[in-house]
Amino acid sequence: QVQLDQAGGGLVQPGGSLRLSCSTFQFDLNYYAVAWFRQVPGKVREGISCISRDDKSTFYTDSVKGRFNLSRDKGNKTIYLQMNSLKPEDPAVYYCASDFFFRCPDGLIGSREQTYDYWGQGTQVTVSS
Repeated sequence: QVQLDQAGGGLVQPGGSLRLSCSTFQFDLNYYAVAWFRQVPGKVREGISCISRDDKSTFYTDSVKGRFNLSRDKGNKTIYLQMNSLKPEDPAVYYCASDFFFRCPDGLIGSREQTYDYWGQGTQVTVSS
């Protein structure tokens, strides 16, 4: 099963920063749009951000806009989610996801259901003083 490899996350104080990464050796992620989700136990998974295949489009949900930033390192074929000014409401398990047919941002915010063939294993982000 193809899986995306996530790294980063952990515990940070309110106002702090963390960086998550998403990569894979199983295909060239540079040719794929990538989405990020987060999920709190008992709540619906929330799509928070995505970056287009050509890096020309990024999307951020209102809850993270202005604080989170997505970037792509083509040399390392890695997507980075930089999370700044973390708030007490940000703790969750964060997942990256991709699919050959995924387009950002339409696939994340459009009315048509988007499926993702590839998922990261998830990484816990905790914000606490």
